[in-house]
Amino acid sequence: MTDDHLPAVTILMACHQGAAHLEAQLASIAAQEGVDWRLVASDDGSTDGTRAILERFRADHPSRVILRQGPSHGSPWGAAAHFLDLLCDPTLSDGPVALSDQDDVWYPDKLKQALLYLETAPPGPAAYSARSRHVRADGTPLGLSRSYRGGPSCGNALVENRLSGHATVLNAQAVALVRAVGPVPVPYHDWWLYLLITGAGGTVINDPVARLEYRQHGDNVLGAPRGLAARLARMAVVLGRDGPILQAANRTALRQAHPHLKPEARALLQAIDTAPRYGPARARALRRFGVQRHDYVADAFLWLVAALGRV
Repeated sequence: MTDDHLPAVTILMACHQGAAHLEAQLASIAAQEGVDWRLVASDDGSTDGTRAILERFRADHPSRVILRQGPSHGSPWGAAAHFLDLLCDPTLSDGPVALSDQDDVWYPDKLKQALLYLETAPPGPAAYSARSRHVRADGTPLGLSRSYRGGPSCGNALVENRLSGHATVLNAQAVALVRAVGPVPVPYHDWWLYLLITGAGGTVINDPVARLEYRQHGDNVLGAPRGLAARLARMAVVLGRDGPILQAANRTALRQAHPHLKPEARALLQAIDTAPRYGPARARALRRFGVQRHDYVADAFLWLVAALGRV
């Protein structure tokens, strides 16, 4: 089968100082099977050879690779802004669109399987996220990413992210939804996609099979939790001292997306805003509205911080 008869997918890669592992990721993209891929790589001011690596890759695949200059936001949420800048560019493909980190390794069937899953989704915006195999910087295996209790929902998305940005693929309707809302200042682009798509009544698919290697190193914006202590530390980012800041940013973005939300999501946001602000009544109200995390330990922590007024 020629590429003309394969399903097309555009890969968006946001790069910054990625030279150490970029070549392995690019090689895994070139090795994707069963899809006609295109790569749009945006480099945000790298000084470590990232741009040269991208230019060599473009020379090897001149009809498949577009290089861009990153937006240079210079904010603590720069990675999210970088990806949303790419997603909202109306000159790029309408979808499907895959998001790519600069330092992972995709298995050859990663994109093909993502598109097959998305084909089974109901009409409307849909996002796919694969499970990943965590590895150290040198490729030593660490284990698999977590699985989740219960299904995706807007109530879950308010306090937890189930879309892994490095493994996310969006259908054309999801891309159109993101562009209709436009770039918003949010801490994590993948969490925002989960919030927006579930709030708009779309579909989120979590593939239980590992389709890539997710590299863990000191430069990860938010690495994978391993062990109870690491999981608690990760939960603390969302539900601890900085939690109100992160959630305020997400809710502000949801208000900007208000015309695109389903009535149920609007009612949920309104109910949370009018619920008691502190104490056990706050925790009970959130639970009644379907706000929950992925397991019982995480839920217990959620009810505690809710009672303290941090959710």
